[in-house]
Amino acid sequence: MYNTYLFRMINHAEINQSLFKLLHAREIEWAGNQKLKIYGTLRCQSGKRMKNINRVFFKTEAEAIALGYRPCKKCMK
Repeated sequence: MYNTYLFRMINHAEINQSLFKLLHAREIEWAGNQKLKIYGTLRCQSGKRMKNINRVFFKTEAEAIALGYRPCKKCMK
């Protein structure tokens, strides 16, 4: 199912039931701020505070890097 999103970030607004299940099962562990082009883990305190409109999800760290995102300085030390 997720392969259709290869190197395509998923906006928070696009979350449907199947993507929610992937998030809940921890098959998607990376999130980013679309406006700032920063990515980190889903457990990062900075990521938890960002606005939903700016939040995007990645299945792998490589996807985030390929799309031009830089690592979070708090959770990716």
